[in-house]
Amino acid sequence: MSDHVPGQALQLRSLVTASQTVELSLEDVDVPAPEPHQVVVRVEAAPINPSDLGLLLAGADATRATLGGTPDRPVVTAPLPAPAARAAAARVGQSTPVGNEGAGTVVAVGASHAAQALLGKMVAVAGGAMYSQYRCVAASACLELPEGARPAEGAASFVNPMTALGMVETMRMEGHTALVHTAAASNLGQMLNRLCIEEQIPLVNIVRSHAQAELLRSAGAAYVCDSTSDTFMDDLIEALQATSASLAFDAVGGGTLASRILTCMEAAISAGTGYSRYGSSVHKQVYIYGGLDRGPTELTRSFGMAWGVGGWLLTPFLQKAGAEKVAAMRRRVAGALTSTFASSFAGKVTLAGALQLDAIAVYSRQATGTKYLITPNA
Repeated sequence: MSDHVPGQALQLRSLVTASQTVELSLEDVDVPAPEPHQVVVRVEAAPINPSDLGLLLAGADATRATLGGTPDRPVVTAPLPAPAARAAAARVGQSTPVGNEGAGTVVAVGASHAAQALLGKMVAVAGGAMYSQYRCVAASACLELPEGARPAEGAASFVNPMTALGMVETMRMEGHTALVHTAAASNLGQMLNRLCIEEQIPLVNIVRSHAQAELLRSAGAAYVCDSTSDTFMDDLIEALQATSASLAFDAVGGGTLASRILTCMEAAISAGTGYSRYGSSVHKQVYIYGGLDRGPTELTRSFGMAWGVGGWLLTPFLQKAGAEKVAAMRRRVAGALTSTFASSFAGKVTLAGALQLDAIAVYSRQATGTKYLITPNA
């Protein structure tokens, strides 16, 4: 262990209580000496992704959160609605670290060659518990960032970039040739748009406002449909006819959007193949990968019999893809951190700042332009 690495450091924790609340706090945790194949990273930047919010807030009502504790050690308490409390029942009494990914400097290393080679390097890590000042992880979990890369540029180098690449790879693996993506003005959506332009993959972007539509069009998106427009269904059918897209990734989840996408896919396909009382034989697939709408997913079956709605998560996809493919994807991300896979942030907060009610009110909305970056050692 290096002299300048403390024995303990701060870590953000989330606790579901028996009184149906979530309690967020900062705790002192041990910083272990690295084993031979481990390194200790001083975490300098970690993004708050939607997947992090699921663990951090556990579905709590952030608008009713209260602040206690001290300025240096704030404690936030927020009530859990009954459905969220049932879903989080297995977490009651467990103080859980948060943060899927981040970036920082390797400040202590184990004895192995792989670990020693990373000493002093700026790395990105997808190791969990990254809302911490220091994190001990396997050297193999680290992605060495290009010379001169800043922590903020590498902090979000795993979840969104690998998800965008995973969507494209899923499309190819399942025999589709184009994509539909919802909530497409998000950081991930803008990233996927750049990737599809680069790969010359037809992409239909579905957004939730005129301003979001203009944002994507200004970034070169060819097909953008505003779900709040009176002409949304007609616009979507037209885009699907132009692209032949039969695979969608839906970040919304609840409501009727998945059903409307399938209906428009069927209409676009039938326009070219003719009427069949059983619907077209082309398989249409919607994968739900997010939960911006926590309500029920409503399907009105007007899209034939060749269709599917299911869930899609990054981790199972990576396991299916295999180590060689994942390594190649990671290398591609590292080479395009400031271009194809660049992320933008609405603001930066310290660990204590992440537990201020005004910050929570912004990043918990999961809206375009509200993504925050935590700087644990600021």
